Order: sequence, then C-alpha cells, then structure tokens
Amino acid sequence: MDARREPLVVAAGGNVTYSVAVRDTATGRTSAHHRGPTPAHPSASVVKLGILLALLLRCQDTGREPTARERMSAAGMIERSDNDAATELWHVIGGADALDAAHRRLGLRESAATPEWGLSRTTASDQLTLLEAAFGVGATPLSERSRAFVADLMTHVVADQTWGVSAVGSAPALKNGWMPLNATGLWVVNSVGRVTAGGRDVLVAVLSGGHPTKDAGIALVERAARAAVSAVGVR
Repeated sequence: MDARREPLVVAAGGNVTYSVAVRDTATGRTSAHHRGPTPAHPSASVVKLGILLALLLRCQDTGREPTARERMSAAGMIERSDNDAATELWHVIGGADALDAAHRRLGLRESAATPEWGLSRTTASDQLTLLEAAFGVGATPLSERSRAFVADLMTHVVADQTWGVSAVGSAPALKNGWMPLNATGLWVVNSVGRVTAGGRDVLVAVLSGGHPTKDAGIALVERAARAAVSAVGVR
C-alpha cells in the first residue's frame, strides 16, 4: 500500500478542522491528511453506517436475517438519515459498547462511541477502514449478502443528501452527517462513501468541523475530497 500524508492545499477558515482519507481500490494507493490538533471528529450521522454494520454482524453471529422492521429502520437510517430509526437500531445492537466492539472487529482503532451516538468520535482513516469492510476491499467479516444490503442502501440516499464525496465522480454510494454543536453553534459536516472516478472505484472519507454554516461545511468537504482523490493520482 502506498500511503501518503503530504499536506493538502485546501482553502479553509481559521476555525475549520478536517480529516480526509482516500483509497484507490484499483492500485491500493491511499492518502490521508488532517488539519487541526487531532484527526478525530464527532461522527454526526456517519455513525449510522457503523450502526448498520454492527447490526449485520449481530445477525450473522446469531444465524439470522435482519427482520422486516430492522430492514425498514436501516433504510430510513441510511437513505433519509432518520434519527429515530438510528436510535431504534442503536438499542438493538446494544449501544455504545456494542458499536465499539463491532468497530474493533472491522479494524477500526481510533474511534470511540458515546451514549449520545451522534457525538461518537472517529477519524477519516478509521472511516476508510469501515468503507473497506463494507465494500469488501480486502478481508472483511461481513458476508457478501450483508455487503450487498449496505451498498443498496448507500446508493439510494435521497437526492438532497447526495452532496459530499459524490463531488469527485459518479455512481456514489455514500452516507453524510451534519449537525451544529451546542457549545459553539459551529457545524460538523462529514461525508463518507464509494465513488467511481477516473474509470475506477475510490473510497473517500472526509470529516470536518468549525463551520459557520452547513453549506460552508459542504463546500469544504467537497474541496477536500477532490484534493485527496487527486493526491492518489485519480483524475
């Protein structure tokens, strides 16, 4: 694996922090960068992808398929970012400790769940690892059936939530997250997913914070995604 960590040239305001990671699945080349004191950020709704994978691992472990209710809640959680559906599945999987355990099985090492799931912390590099597991890039404990279910939901996100990593190419399968922090009023804006660019699939994760508005965060996430994809030689 060719991993690069040279600085990205991405215009950002003084309060803005971000963490970005990308993998070209054809070459294995990766690139990871962050701006700020730490690469960790609040997950916001991108944690819903982790909740989904934890649910599917739980089902596999007990030898059952997700119930009709679980499938409906999963669709609402991923396709529409429904918070009530996420909270319902959060309780099904067993909360923060269960998500941490699932993350470890999937190879994440820098993420920490909290009882208030949207404030769970993660890094772009960990989210890239999660995407690799979700899409079967390398070894993964997720079955082919589970991965197909994840990909189907991520490719049917409602139109007004398809911003973010989709800016780098076509056929996006993604999950975004956004929220203002109560303490500061500044926005967390995150985007993770798989996109086809330059004729091949790339996995991209961008986490960011410190934005005065959601739209400002979206613009930064899309600039950072484009710069990171360019850094691994995808045009």
